[in-house]
Amino acid sequence: MGALDYALLAVIHPIEFRSLIQYSLWHETKRDITATREHATSGWDRESMRECWKFLDWTSRSFAAVIKELDGDLARTVCLFYLVLRGLDTVEDDMTIPDEKKQPVLRSFHEKLTQPGWTFTECGPSEKDRELLCNFNVVITEMGHLDKASRDIIIDICAKMGRGMADFAHKAATAKSDEELFVPTIEEYDLYCHYVAGLVGEGLSGLFVATGKEQPWLADQLILSNSMGLLLQKVNITRDIAEDARDGRYFWPKEIWGRYGFQHVRELTSTMVSSSPGDVEQRALWALSEQTLDAMRHVIDSMDYLTLLKNQSVFNFCAIPCVMALATLDVCFMNPKVLHQNVKIRKGQAVQLIMKSTNPRDVAYICRDFVRSIHKKAVPADPNFIKLSITCGRVEQWVEHHYPSIIHIVTSNMEPGTSRAQVSPTQTDARLRILNREVKIHALKKLKDKGAGKEVAPVQQEMLPWELYAVVFGGFVVTTLVGCGLVFLVLYFTSDW
Repeated sequence: MGALDYALLAVIHPIEFRSLIQYSLWHETKRDITATREHATSGWDRESMRECWKFLDWTSRSFAAVIKELDGDLARTVCLFYLVLRGLDTVEDDMTIPDEKKQPVLRSFHEKLTQPGWTFTECGPSEKDRELLCNFNVVITEMGHLDKASRDIIIDICAKMGRGMADFAHKAATAKSDEELFVPTIEEYDLYCHYVAGLVGEGLSGLFVATGKEQPWLADQLILSNSMGLLLQKVNITRDIAEDARDGRYFWPKEIWGRYGFQHVRELTSTMVSSSPGDVEQRALWALSEQTLDAMRHVIDSMDYLTLLKNQSVFNFCAIPCVMALATLDVCFMNPKVLHQNVKIRKGQAVQLIMKSTNPRDVAYICRDFVRSIHKKAVPADPNFIKLSITCGRVEQWVEHHYPSIIHIVTSNMEPGTSRAQVSPTQTDARLRILNREVKIHALKKLKDKGAGKEVAPVQQEMLPWELYAVVFGGFVVTTLVGCGLVFLVLYFTSDW
């Protein structure tokens, strides 16, 4: 961001600008991996691990920051896991490698993780992560320093991902036309996203457990782990439609965009394919709407997953990408710019999300707000309007069920660092009356259990509100009068007086 961008942000979004300043001035990293006290877990005292940290910074600046703040040896483990999968992905993405060479490398990449000194130098000179593979021996060296449980998890996920990537890469390499390059169905789209992102979620859950940061049963939550990965991957695919179409990569499933009259993915990103470009753009936005709807299938599972996490650094590591994904989905929904350029959330908004995403309740409310924003932008003319409304309603219902809006978290002024739950004093919410009655019943039950000396008066059954009686009585009166009027009219016009 330049000076002009910051000035505009200060004028248009002053709260975000304030958050940006606060974050830059007062945010402190949770740990310094270069500090001597961290060497035992970060591995910074070994030259090979220092090289790995350097490659992490080169390949992903955004992920590098959150990975480094993970507790203990989990940061080093996830760093190596990321570099292994980045190396595998680099081979799969490199279009200069012929399929007959790429296939054995992808399918046996996991075996190379136990071969000291192995490197791969056959990537094209323009491949951005080529340097990582040319010096991949340092990653293999550090893999040897991991405990067996973590190493086995990384190798297993790498093997599964390598086979999946090889299958899709072979299909693309042997395609004789663009038609064969398309992902035909949503089911195959889910399978592709599972290979490239869902398996990452499963692997991370296993590593959280293997390093002792989470409970053992978290590793068995494969559906929730997969959904976390699919949500992030599908949001990226939805956002990158214009860039991918220009590069000849087609990830949107034909089952979605084909039903809106398009014959090719590139038609979605062009308004010049017909004499009525407005109609084309409108149909493209309907396809974008359904693509958004498909990504939102995984929101509830992702929030369920976050509620299972107990370690704060692990929660931050998972929650921040989740809320960023929903923020991106919100800014992309029904936005024609997505069809022509890469759309991103504002930097100030991203900083706000990082600062707020500290516990499951706040994250759930953030997700709810973005879902509400998406629902607000939906229009009845959208063929997906009803399904989208139902999906948004389910998210709202989930949030209200787990974190009722009548309960507020209040920070104690007397005891800094502590907080307590407080029920909203609002009397209009029926749940509050039910809660008060349940509290009273519980208190009376405790008195009975203690053997109170005098008879305890039972709690009276809550009566129906007088408004309901008034409505029922009014309806009866109106119905009676209308009936009498009809009888009178029939008798008046049909009888001889």
